[in-house]
Amino acid sequence: MEKPLSQAIAGRRATPSFDGRPIPAGDLKKILEAGLAAPSGYNLQPWRFIVVQSPEQKKRLRAASYNQAKVEEASAVIVACGDSDGWRRDLDLMLQQGRDGGMPESYAEQAKISVPNYFSSFSSEKMHAWLNKHVMLAYAFMMLTAESLGYDTAPMEGFEEEKVRETLRLPLSYRVVALLALGHVKGPEKFDGGRFNIAHTVFGEEFGKPLKV
Repeated sequence: MEKPLSQAIAGRRATPSFDGRPIPAGDLKKILEAGLAAPSGYNLQPWRFIVVQSPEQKKRLRAASYNQAKVEEASAVIVACGDSDGWRRDLDLMLQQGRDGGMPESYAEQAKISVPNYFSSFSSEKMHAWLNKHVMLAYAFMMLTAESLGYDTAPMEGFEEEKVRETLRLPLSYRVVALLALGHVKGPEKFDGGRFNIAHTVFGEEFGKPLKV
């Protein structure tokens, strides 16, 4: 049975080691589809995911990830990327799907102008930041769905982007954002590092004023 979302959030820990048991294709599809359901600016869905499952490719990916054993131990590793040219290629498709779903024609015509105008001023750094925000939304959806299905996860930012790019033969427009290792924990779970109290990080109306909850 699936865990409630609140339980998946409360119980999630970064898994230090996996036992390598395979993930059924149906569960993997559910995890990926959860990511694809995430929101994105203009609904442009700039995320791209490469699922690595073969022992040979996991070994190569491990070498591009500072030799972290969990990359090779995991049942699957989802490499989360953002496509900086996706908006150019996908704008017409997004608008057509929007029209099919009831998007007003006036909105579609406006978006054909406003989207290119918006991105035309982006520097490489600004595009990278925009991609990171949207890819990580989808990433979080996938991670929590995996947890709710009873899998363990390890979010990973320790990798060498150019080596990962080479290993996966990524297009030049792709930026590697993070890796998500999936599977079942081997050995003890990671300790609970705790979280700061709500009063430490959340304020009401303006900085420094406590939120009354």
